[in-house]
Amino acid sequence: MASLAQQFSGLRCPPLSRFSKKPFSSPSKPHKPNFSPIVSASVAISNAQTKERQRMKDMFEEAYERCRNTPVEGVGFSVEDFHSAIEKYDFNSEIGTRVKGTVFAIEKDGAVVDITAKSSAYLSLQEACIHRIKNIEEAGIVPGLREEFVIIGENEQDDSLILSLRSIQYDLAWERCRQLQAEDLVVKGKIVGGNKGGAVAIVEGLRGFVPFSQISSKSTAEDLLDKEVPLKFVEVDEEQSRLILSNRKAMADSQAQLGIGSVVIGIVQSLKPYGAFIDIGGINGLLHVSQISHDRVSDIATVLQPGDTLKVMILSHDRERGRVSLSTKKLEPTPGDMIRNPTLVFEKAEEMAQTFRQRIAQAEAMARADMLRFQPESGLTLSSDGILGPLTPELPVEGLDLSDIPPAVEL
Repeated sequence: MASLAQQFSGLRCPPLSRFSKKPFSSPSKPHKPNFSPIVSASVAISNAQTKERQRMKDMFEEAYERCRNTPVEGVGFSVEDFHSAIEKYDFNSEIGTRVKGTVFAIEKDGAVVDITAKSSAYLSLQEACIHRIKNIEEAGIVPGLREEFVIIGENEQDDSLILSLRSIQYDLAWERCRQLQAEDLVVKGKIVGGNKGGAVAIVEGLRGFVPFSQISSKSTAEDLLDKEVPLKFVEVDEEQSRLILSNRKAMADSQAQLGIGSVVIGIVQSLKPYGAFIDIGGINGLLHVSQISHDRVSDIATVLQPGDTLKVMILSHDRERGRVSLSTKKLEPTPGDMIRNPTLVFEKAEEMAQTFRQRIAQAEAMARADMLRFQPESGLTLSSDGILGPLTPELPVEGLDLSDIPPAVEL
């Protein structure tokens, strides 16, 4: 604070003249100094500033004592609230920790993520998705996206954290595969490579191995490359990173759902004097020599050879014994076509099978009709075309009159 003399240095006033130099002559007669009005004003201003300084000093001393003795008196934010807020925003940066973050910028090779830490975090292109992608947007990473990430490292240059989405997606993929194996479901897998032992397929984003013994056809890995094939899980071991798949089991499951009269594609496995064994997707079916053609086949080798691919129709399926009876005879447009023109048989296979199924349906309808004719209490009957309906006048409600039929006697 400026001194009083400095404050009034700019004031102009006439010089003081002839102050009395005569000493006081008597103490009984006090001498009144002859001050001018300007000096009286200066004294008044000095007193006012002194009071103001004292007031401010008292105010600061009071604030100091309050801060020292009762620092949170009258404050709505308590110490407990402060500690609670610290715990809420306390950040754990250990590797493997999952954190919530918001993408606020994307770059050519990754994205910058805000995870409320002391510095931003980075998600690289390789860690953005379990599948191979060319740019970060393919994985749905855009500014403003809020997602859960896992910390996989730290950049020592700027202390920023390195994040991953791919690690979380891997965990979810393994869990999904375990569920599919437990439910024994068929999935589609894309063949992306292979070696001498089998083919490599991508399932749920994971690379699995399909041994050649578990491939229903005799195709090589090159033949199956970039193709999607049905697969089933044989072994799912996340700890060993081992995923074993089977195309044969998947095909067998698909074929097992087919009923009598269904047309399937098979591969001739071996020839016997009594017939040929056909692989229809993991199931060995027997094409008996009598079911090859309407014409007599004396030598099966003249019609079929191991490795041949052909269409066959399922005649019966014994699931308990695992036996399937097949036929190409029922697919012949005219008797003997399987011997003379098998290509025509395969072209007309679905059409001939449909005709066969219609005949089977009519035969079953007639059989049910015969049963219901002797059970009038059901109130229903079948017409000659297999339509279920109410009893017709042809069959009386009271049933058949058997009184005129003589009893059976031994002859």
